Amino acid sequence: MPLVCAKFATRVPQVLVQGRRNNLMATDVGIPLFLPSVSKEIMSASKPMIVSVSKCDQTLISSSMEGQNQLVLKPSEPDKYFKELEVAVRAVQMACLLCQRVQDNLVSKNNGQVHSKDDKSPVTIADWSVQATVSWVLAETFGSENVSIIAEEDVQALSKADAAGLLDAVVKTVNTCLTEAARFGLPGPVASLGTSEVLKAISRCNSIGGPIGRFWVLDPLDGTLGFVHGDQYAVALALIEDGEVVLGVLGCPTYPLNKDWLSYHNSYHRIISKLTPPTSESWERGCVIYAKRGSGKAWMQPLLHGDQKLVWPNSARQIQVSSIDNPALATFCEPVEKANSSHSFTAGLAHSVGLRNQSLHVYSMLKYAVIARGHAEVFMKFARAGYKEKIRDHAAGVVIIQEAGGVVTDAGGRPLDFSKGIYLEGLDRGVVACAGAKLHEKIIGAVDASWNSSSL
Repeated sequence: MPLVCAKFATRVPQVLVQGRRNNLMATDVGIPLFLPSVSKEIMSASKPMIVSVSKCDQTLISSSMEGQNQLVLKPSEPDKYFKELEVAVRAVQMACLLCQRVQDNLVSKNNGQVHSKDDKSPVTIADWSVQATVSWVLAETFGSENVSIIAEEDVQALSKADAAGLLDAVVKTVNTCLTEAARFGLPGPVASLGTSEVLKAISRCNSIGGPIGRFWVLDPLDGTLGFVHGDQYAVALALIEDGEVVLGVLGCPTYPLNKDWLSYHNSYHRIISKLTPPTSESWERGCVIYAKRGSGKAWMQPLLHGDQKLVWPNSARQIQVSSIDNPALATFCEPVEKANSSHSFTAGLAHSVGLRNQSLHVYSMLKYAVIARGHAEVFMKFARAGYKEKIRDHAAGVVIIQEAGGVVTDAGGRPLDFSKGIYLEGLDRGVVACAGAKLHEKIIGAVDASWNSSSL
């Protein structure tokens, strides 16, 4: 006897305790669940029944269970990491809203919200605020004892005697964001978080990773340089278990719907959007892209606007990499920043492979999103000597491209290794991401042919 169509059975609670059997709520399952064909049989059964749910065929199975008065719903394997993925997407959606507000204020006022870290790289109120917000949400949802996080920022700069104003701004930004948690289907604090609670949330992100166990990888604001200039950036969150990335989420608040506008500075977008009718989709921007390992699918949701509430799956649609495998028709993208990558080498490499289209210079992990959405076919990054790639700059993007149908390896053709701590240890020369295997093979071959003559 069918229990319920697979469309409505992607999430079911493992145990429905007696007394709640007549009150199965949508909040218990993540999406509406209807049991019209079996509710009578289940509720009137004189003995407890076991209901086993599989991906494609849901069947009702009854048996007696001595000494146990429960209705047990057994989750199917495809549901693994579903809760983690949904919470991660909701958290990144909320983090994107926080970033948009800070960036708008930053661009219009530039009122001391940008600071420099010890390595002279910029950091903003948004960096710390997103880290605190996402850390708090994950701990509140899964229990702080179950949450381990690798992230970018620490509390050192915020704890200095002369940083009281900066810390107050971060606390205020976090609390403003969390007051809207219900809109995103997330838990919110009963009362505003105090300074110590915000610092604790930031400090919780002190994992060192490794090959065993589960930990989250968060880049609260990837592409801070683009962010402070009013341009592109991303919020990246991934979950790694036993050294393998099992899910990834990329929030891209400034990603234009139309590929043609990717090459334009976001300030130009701001001007044109004011001159364009609100109904026009030409300048629509902002999305969250996500994927789960082994699903063979990657998805994209629009960002929330106005007073919208996030109702899962929030108009999500599947995305796929481009089908272009002819280098002459392909587009490649590379980092804007020249400090940590060699533009001259990638330009020469692109020419030798036959890539003729003008390259896209893109800030942050938005490059991975561009490939996953089919707006470019190749991403190459070859670091200068002495620079070590961090896993937070790649984890979310790699699994998204792979599940969207693309290929990501190091320059030697080997998978990126996320099991060695906070860095991509053992990386062979650089990172190559392609829309398909044919292009990837050509790029890898060209790297081998050109490398010895490079100065990297």
